[in-house]
Amino acid sequence: MSSPIELYYWPTPNGWKITIALEEMGLPYEVKYVNIGAGEQFDPDFLKIAPNNRMPAVIDPDGPDGRPISIFESGAILQYLGRKSGKFYGKTERDRVEIEQWLMWQMGGVGPMAGQAHHFLNYAPVDIPYAKERYSNEVNRLYGVLDKRLADRDFVAGDYSIADMAIWPWAQGWSRQNQDIADFPHMQAWLERMWDRPAVKTGKKIGEDRRMNLADDKEAQKILFGQRAR
Repeated sequence: MSSPIELYYWPTPNGWKITIALEEMGLPYEVKYVNIGAGEQFDPDFLKIAPNNRMPAVIDPDGPDGRPISIFESGAILQYLGRKSGKFYGKTERDRVEIEQWLMWQMGGVGPMAGQAHHFLNYAPVDIPYAKERYSNEVNRLYGVLDKRLADRDFVAGDYSIADMAIWPWAQGWSRQNQDIADFPHMQAWLERMWDRPAVKTGKKIGEDRRMNLADDKEAQKILFGQRAR
């Protein structure tokens, strides 16, 4: 039996991507919590695994050639797990290209833009109408792209894949990104299909009791939003 993958995790959208994937793929894993509100992402031992001081990260004791490997960046982790398990990453090169397009779309678009919208709408210490409008509008555009994509298919790349696992954790937070889900009926149906999957429910529940009310935790905000190069 394979040794469990060590998952360095906190219950956030990027963290949920990996718990969902591990659950879907049936890979054994052990959660090692990295409390980002307490600054544990700056621990020197963690930085050896994730030099960008962000979670998630993984260590697979049974990596390529039987040697351990550490991986940071959620998209790279999803690709690695898809290759390792042989699941949810397509059967042909054409399949993989289709999946990777949408995975990169999430990594470069939905995640950063939704994250900024969420920040300026809910956490910014001063009201900046331009920032609120700028990021809300871009999220709206991106969800329009997603809605059109899902008009004639159940999942973004055809079959269910790591691309869906990457997009869903961010898209399910539409209400705090100043969006009206009624504007995106195909996306809404997809969100419901995703939530019907047991592994999605299980993955999102990991560490649920540890989630902080960041809006009221000023010290955590200083750590998360006041970071400078160290």
